[in-house]
Amino acid sequence: MPSTDVTTLIRTELPRLAGSLRKVGELILEDPAAVTHCSAAELGRRTGTSQATVTRFCRAIGLDSYQHLLIELAQERGRGESSDWGSAEIGPDISPDDSLERVVQVVGTADLRAIQQTIDRIDLDAIERAAQAVARARRIDVYGVGGSGAVAQETETRLFRIGCAVRGWTEVHAATTSAALLTPADVAIGISHSGATRETIEPFELAKERGATTVAVTADPRSPLARAADVRLISSSSETSFRTGSIGARHSVLMLIDCLYVRVGQLSYQRASASLALTDHIAGAHAVKSRRAR
Repeated sequence: MPSTDVTTLIRTELPRLAGSLRKVGELILEDPAAVTHCSAAELGRRTGTSQATVTRFCRAIGLDSYQHLLIELAQERGRGESSDWGSAEIGPDISPDDSLERVVQVVGTADLRAIQQTIDRIDLDAIERAAQAVARARRIDVYGVGGSGAVAQETETRLFRIGCAVRGWTEVHAATTSAALLTPADVAIGISHSGATRETIEPFELAKERGATTVAVTADPRSPLARAADVRLISSSSETSFRTGSIGARHSVLMLIDCLYVRVGQLSYQRASASLALTDHIAGAHAVKSRRAR
């Protein structure tokens, strides 16, 4: 499996699991350290299931065996204890009585962890293939709604600045209309934390039917969005209290988008440099000049 936390994998897979398999996953997430001292039979008893169910759970999330799960949990704990991005004792939950200092510590640690996990699991070949396609594309569509819609707009802002013909679409009718007009010379980027958002999948799949190169940015490599993609860029989540789903994943997704953006700039260096030079003065020209006190 990729070099990423197994608890992140379980959180990703949990919505697809039901009944007894979900119970096993929930208990592991509740206290991963305690699970490392349990046998499969004992974990089955603690969840009101069975040893066979625990084994099926491991296979459902892509692990070979319960022993594989224990190894991954132990390695994750070791990475947390030796990491430079915060104490392993700081959990994701924030209570109403917590101090602002703890809030900053928890949020900062979660964001740094998600970015590091994304770096650890990043597929350089996927970034390269996506960047090559974007750099030579006639037109680029970016689809996303809700929290992912904000990332779609950020993606448009970055690529537009270096001379790409790009548009971020956050409304399904407009997105689908644009997708219907794409050709094999174009690229469609779909952004969805779950990879299951219908308003993003609909134009994305139509873009693929039209022959465009499709790039999925999602936390779930087995989601419908990922399955429909030619290229998959996989992010990690940094969930805490009040920051779940796409909000918790925002920093790691933007890190992926920045890597894509910079690589596209490298691949289209002359165009990107010329575009930046032509627009570099605009922000400064609109800055309010301070007045000296009289």
